[in-house]
Amino acid sequence: MADSLVIVESPAKAKTIGKYLGSKFIVKASMGHIRDLPKSQIGVEVENDFSPKYITIRGKGSVLKELKDASKKVKNVYLAADPDREGEAIAWHLAHYLELNEGDTCRVVFNEITKQAVKDAFKQPRKINMDLVNAQQARRILDRLVGYKISPLLWKKVKKGLSAGRVQSVAVKLIIDRENEIDAFVPEEYWSITAKLRQKDVTLEAKYYSLGGEKRELGKEADVQEVLAAMKGEGFTVQEVKEKERLRNPAPPFITSSLQQEAARKIGFRASKTMSVAQQLYEGVELGKEGTVGLITYMRTDSTRISPVAQEEAKIYITEKYGPDYMPDQPRIYTRKNSNAQDAHEAIRPTSIYRDPESMKPFLTRDQLRLYKLVWERFASSQMSSAVLDTMTVDLSVGDVVFRATGSKIKFPGFMKVYVEGNDDGTEEEHKFLPPLAVGDQLVTEAVEPKQHFTQPPPRYTEARLVKTLEELGIGRPSTYAPTLETIQKRGYVAIEEKKFVPTELGELVSQLMEEFFPEILDAEFTANMEGNLDHVEEGTEDWVKVLANFYESFEKRLEVAEDEMKEIEIQDEVSDEICEKCGKHLVYKMGRFGKFLACSGFPDCRNTKPIIKDIGVACPKCGEGKIIERRSKKGRIFYGCDQYPGCDYVSWDKPTGKPCPNCDSMLVEKRSKAGVKLQCPTCSHTEEVPDDDQEEQA
Repeated sequence: MADSLVIVESPAKAKTIGKYLGSKFIVKASMGHIRDLPKSQIGVEVENDFSPKYITIRGKGSVLKELKDASKKVKNVYLAADPDREGEAIAWHLAHYLELNEGDTCRVVFNEITKQAVKDAFKQPRKINMDLVNAQQARRILDRLVGYKISPLLWKKVKKGLSAGRVQSVAVKLIIDRENEIDAFVPEEYWSITAKLRQKDVTLEAKYYSLGGEKRELGKEADVQEVLAAMKGEGFTVQEVKEKERLRNPAPPFITSSLQQEAARKIGFRASKTMSVAQQLYEGVELGKEGTVGLITYMRTDSTRISPVAQEEAKIYITEKYGPDYMPDQPRIYTRKNSNAQDAHEAIRPTSIYRDPESMKPFLTRDQLRLYKLVWERFASSQMSSAVLDTMTVDLSVGDVVFRATGSKIKFPGFMKVYVEGNDDGTEEEHKFLPPLAVGDQLVTEAVEPKQHFTQPPPRYTEARLVKTLEELGIGRPSTYAPTLETIQKRGYVAIEEKKFVPTELGELVSQLMEEFFPEILDAEFTANMEGNLDHVEEGTEDWVKVLANFYESFEKRLEVAEDEMKEIEIQDEVSDEICEKCGKHLVYKMGRFGKFLACSGFPDCRNTKPIIKDIGVACPKCGEGKIIERRSKKGRIFYGCDQYPGCDYVSWDKPTGKPCPNCDSMLVEKRSKAGVKLQCPTCSHTEEVPDDDQEEQA
């Protein structure tokens, strides 16, 4: 007979924990939060110390009745929501609804959902931590005040449906500022000179380094001609050879932000998808005879700490599988650069390193396996020895000019045997070997190639870059990154083009108004300081009411000024030349989450929409009559098809080039990968390099 009730957030988590606890425990799910501020009103009594007015979330009546009835039939009620501010708030609301005593040790937390971790947690139940609850309340009320005070103003002065928020406003401003940088960017010319050299049967490349003992920049073609003139009639001679050993250390285990960044780089996951799949791995997966097991530790964390137990297990596994040379003398301790980082949880790691990705393959979906492999490899490599690289730098003189060649090779792979961290430009580190060279060696010159370049503007933000920037600025916390990115797209403030954020006209307009009337909301430093204040509330060193009062004092004054001085703005849609085939009115340009599209100006009477057709200037290789146009799938992914569809059903995810394959005469397509762009035949797989000029243009 069960004598204890355990309440978690989700059915999947309930199923996993129920198997561990046995028949004396009933495990039920609250399905997330049970109470929240009302949607129809602000729900905060500002004059009464910002007292929140909570109501039961619509649709939760049957769930709450079930929990209430179950609680009356048992001696003990345990609240086992997630181990963070949100989880603590859920537990507090449940305790309030179930009329539990404030002094009850009813709160149970665990960082991983494994049998031992869960059983250990139930041996040490605690009281609800009101500092955590108050930190969550303060954030919720703060965001409610900003959203419900500014949004009606934007509705009144601009258009309905707009909203404003603390973190989202800063994120949009970062994207706009970057776009302004790109627009204002003036390319600067520069040149490079590459010498292709040979020693016996080995070739190498060397780059211009200095002229007359000075490192002169090649800013224009005249500089190049001066260098080439100084080289005439001379051969390349090895002037100096430097060889040294270099250590490369592994990246730390994942925290929430680095997991989102790396998942975007390596497996193309959006931040929201990363967190959704990670939640599945955390809550538990059915592993055949082993039953349901949580495969990773809690995924909302900004700590790189690893438990001694996990480190010891990793030491044994790595030594057994790779040998003792792959383990450092001392366990690795990682510290966070961000002083605001919390250490409440461990880093994200597999709950057991012995569950390697290959053994988990039969039990996981494709997405689960890809993310689990990333987490497993990052953790395993983080505990391994440093890699040892042999590096070689060779200076070659030709007259009064010096060229430099560099190379490296892996002497001992260490952690690189398992995993190497990605980077934002998607390129992989290349280890180039140089032949054994000695001072005085003469090399054969095969070619000397000058090349003109132009500096490139800073890149637009990808999700990974934006999350990284928000983290570096101290804006947002592990639980807020993914929802923030989703919100700014849903509101139409930004769109995604080629996996990069582009601000919309609406986003720029709202940001301008916010900057004029609520500059502190858009100030990154102010927002970061507010995050720090919320952390202090969580630590119990700051009063949450005082934090809100300090903010609201100046915020209220700004609201009054904005109400009086903000002018009403009518947003006019840009009218296109196209006519709606359904009602005869002009189509207008609209901005959606995946970029611009056409919609009928007769909305809402006519709801006709259509994509903007982009002709890429290539004839259809299938029918020969149509043109290839760029299209978007329902999920926003770009693909290419014939404009004669459905008469012609040609379609390709890769961009057709119009260039025939030299082997089979099929049309080559652009094949994009982390290594760059190549031309490839879809029929015979013939590949070609993209010309350097085209590569630079695409970058």
